[in-house]
Amino acid sequence: MYCPQCGKEYADRVNFCCQCGAAIGASSSRAARKLYLSRVNKKIGGVCGGFAEYLDLDPTLVRLVWVMAAIFVGWGVIGYLIAWLILPEAPLAGWASAPAVPSSPQPSPQHG
Repeated sequence: MYCPQCGKEYADRVNFCCQCGAAIGASSSRAARKLYLSRVNKKIGGVCGGFAEYLDLDPTLVRLVWVMAAIFVGWGVIGYLIAWLILPEAPLAGWASAPAVPSSPQPSPQHG
């Protein structure tokens, strides 16, 4: 394994280069994850399910912590509403590979 920035070779699997600090291997793929509203783990708006998917946690645990924060701390309901408005919905699994459909009907050629 080599560092992509400075070229230092490592025999073992590492996350960061000890010479330049660049991300190596699995840590660079984690940075590409984005936070979305969940389509699968959805009870009300999908906020807790989205946080659970992003953090690799059980959705029920995230919901429980969120409800406890709403009851005892007071920011849970407002935070949920703000996250529901701001977070985009998760993209469909096959959306990127679907063929493009024209927005307006195309005229058919007339033979005559």
